[in-house]
Amino acid sequence: MPSLRNRVIIITGASSGIGAATAVACANAGMDVVLNARRADKLQAVAARIIAVGRRAAIVPGDVTQPGMSAELLDVAERTFGRVDAVFANAGYGMDKPMHETTDTELRAMFDVNFFAGMDLLRAAASRLIERGGAGHLLMCSSCLSRFTLAGHGAYCATKAAQNHVCRAMDVELKPRGIRVSSVHPITTTTEFFEASAKLSHGGPPRSDRDHGVPHHAPSLFVQTPQRVADAIVRCLRRPCPEVWTSHIVRWVAGAMTMSPRFAQFIMEKANSAERR
Repeated sequence: MPSLRNRVIIITGASSGIGAATAVACANAGMDVVLNARRADKLQAVAARIIAVGRRAAIVPGDVTQPGMSAELLDVAERTFGRVDAVFANAGYGMDKPMHETTDTELRAMFDVNFFAGMDLLRAAASRLIERGGAGHLLMCSSCLSRFTLAGHGAYCATKAAQNHVCRAMDVELKPRGIRVSSVHPITTTTEFFEASAKLSHGGPPRSDRDHGVPHHAPSLFVQTPQRVADAIVRCLRRPCPEVWTSHIVRWVAGAMTMSPRFAQFIMEKANSAERR
């Protein structure tokens, strides 16, 4: 998909953060966008930014775990724009809670939003692209934490690892059909994620339209803007690759932690100590 002009992308979790930034970046690249999130007013604001740059936008408010949501998003894309070329399953949330205190209900709810809803959208989109016989691109917002974990965020890290693994399998399976699948691996990003995560940990409702944010201890070297992630996604849409990493340093650190569990344990303990101060 070297030229993105007049292509159509569906983005979940599009009301803020990475999702909103990606929607506008895709519009600037010439794409029309179907926007999904729970907050309709925020979606309207993002749609206005897309229209302002001369592209079209359709909004579909709702929770990604709602039965039939994937089909509705694809139907809206095809009915409004006549096609769908790409999807970005971005909706997700986290929770700051030790694993032994995390209930089955909390764990299942997080997997429903972060993993199963995204998988449902990717599978449904793949089926339609195969029926159409055309090329397409499926993306899912994983995380650098797909390769290592953090104490207090084990459930979230597990959902991100699951996303990465299924994307890698799907890319090999679907590439012969002209469909690429990419996982996106942001580092700490300046969004609402950690604030929402902290609120949820103290009894607030889960939000399925937020992903990633800034803990107070994060070094500035390892903090990025949503725009940087969005620009990397647009580059991947133009020249598909299996994984989108927005920090070469963190990618190498993740590789080192994978090869050396002792090193990984050391980093995790240091991070946990800094976060709890």
